[in-house]
Amino acid sequence: MDWIESNGTSLRYDLGGAGSKTLVLVHEVGGCIESWDETLPGLQREFRVLRYDQRGFGFSEKVLGALTVEMICADLAGLLDGLRITTPVLLIGSAGGADITLAFAARHPKRVGRLVLCCPATGPAAGWSGRLEERAKTVETQGMRAVVEESHARSYPAVLRGAAGGGDAARYERYRRRWLANDPQSFAALGRMMAKNDLSGDLKRIACPTLVCGATHDALRTPAMVEGLAKQIPGATYTLVDSGHFMPLQTPDRFVAAVLPFLKAS
Repeated sequence: MDWIESNGTSLRYDLGGAGSKTLVLVHEVGGCIESWDETLPGLQREFRVLRYDQRGFGFSEKVLGALTVEMICADLAGLLDGLRITTPVLLIGSAGGADITLAFAARHPKRVGRLVLCCPATGPAAGWSGRLEERAKTVETQGMRAVVEESHARSYPAVLRGAAGGGDAARYERYRRRWLANDPQSFAALGRMMAKNDLSGDLKRIACPTLVCGATHDALRTPAMVEGLAKQIPGATYTLVDSGHFMPLQTPDRFVAAVLPFLKAS
C-alpha cells in the first residue's frame, strides 16, 4: 500500500493482481481499503485491482468543511491520472460507494469500460435527509459509538452475522471495530453530502455496460428500489444477490460469483 496526492488530498491506495485490465473498487460509507480484503483472491486472479481509501476514511487525509460529489469524483480521476491509468477501467461501487461510481461514470464516460453498482441510490429515500443530518450532528458531538448499534441494525442485520446467513460473527466484529475508528467529522461531512445528493439526472448518462446488484437483506436500499433504479440506466442488467447492504464485505464469495462473469465479458 502507498499514498498519493490527488486533487489536493492525500489518498492511501493499493494496486495489485494479474490481468491486463484495471478493476477499481470504491468502498462503502465508513469503509476503507480493508472492506475488500476477502474479495481479492477471486478478483486479483483476473484483473489488476486498484482500491483506495476515499477522502476522509481509512488512512486518507481527513475532511475539514463540506464535501461534494464533484470533489470526490475529482479525487478518483486524479488517482487514475497519478497512477497513469489512461485506458477505461472496470469500476465497482458498494452501497454509498456505488453512488460515487454512478456519478463518476456519468461525468467521465470515456474512463469507464464496465460498471457494477451494488445497492446504489440517487439520493436519500423519503424522510432520510433529516435522519442523515441528525446522525451527522450526533457523531460530531458524541462520536461513532453513539450511533453504531442503530446504524448496524439496518446495514448489517443479524442474519448476516452468522453462518446461517452466509456470514460469520468474527467478520462482523472486525467490521464493527474498524467502523468505530472512523473520524467523526469526516463521517459527518459525507453524511451531509449524501443528504443533499440528487443523482437522478446521471442515470440516463451512463454509457457503458452496467450491472446493478440488489441485496435480499438490504433494508436501506430494498431490492425493489434498486431494481427500479436499474431500469433507468440504458441497457443495464439487474441481479439479486442473497446478501446485504455491504455485500462485498458481508458475503464476499457470493459477491464475486455475482459480478465476475459480467466483468470477464469485457
